[in-house]
Amino acid sequence: MNEQAVINLVIEASRFVFDEALKTDVAMKGKADFVTAVDLKISGFLKERLGEITPDIGFMSEEEEGELAPRRWILDPIDGTTNLVYDFRLSSVSLAYFDGKRVTFGVIYNPYTKELFVGKRGEGVRYNGRLLPKAPDRDPADCLIEFGAGSTKKQYTEEHFAIAKDVFLECLDLRRMCSSALAIAYVAAGKLNGYFERAIKPWDYAAATLMLEECGGVASDWQGKPVPYDKPSSYVCGTPKAYRVLMDSIRRHHT
Repeated sequence: MNEQAVINLVIEASRFVFDEALKTDVAMKGKADFVTAVDLKISGFLKERLGEITPDIGFMSEEEEGELAPRRWILDPIDGTTNLVYDFRLSSVSLAYFDGKRVTFGVIYNPYTKELFVGKRGEGVRYNGRLLPKAPDRDPADCLIEFGAGSTKKQYTEEHFAIAKDVFLECLDLRRMCSSALAIAYVAAGKLNGYFERAIKPWDYAAATLMLEECGGVASDWQGKPVPYDKPSSYVCGTPKAYRVLMDSIRRHHT
């Protein structure tokens, strides 16, 4: 696999974010669940171009349905679609390579800030070309925590915010960026220290979880089991101290 060619494709695909005609072509997949022509354009572009350079690797995307190949690309064409629609400028293209057992390579790119994360199993994570050190394992009182409340999953509101209240009282502060891939990558980079959400999908976390693990972080579902790469899951991650605080709160409130 030509990894640099894949990185270049992700960056090239992100240009569609700035196409106003595509950006304003918005449909609803469900209540509070946007899909734009940008999502569809990026998904179609990367499926075609990745198929040309890696024809033996399958393709799984938020906007793509079909039978899953054992080895596959896992794509979120726009992680943070609501942010895109509202011009909040915290959105990313997230692409991971799943080798049939685990994710071994991933790219996350925020075209607004030009932040580029590239992770490779056993070789660490590069952030805009710089090799990231191990993420700082801060004491809970010094931790910034991101959480996903799930605008399409409001049936979990009481549970989400009960956990968030616990965490807010024990940690420094909470954040709501609404881009799972960026949030987890920011934990890897030490900009945040933990993240949790009741229900997300593999394309939201596939690339970022690799990066988190390469930087010494821990991720699991809310039962403490490894997250799956073929179906939706609960998700919690952090550096070790933050992860323990999050899991303690989840165990108190999750039913």
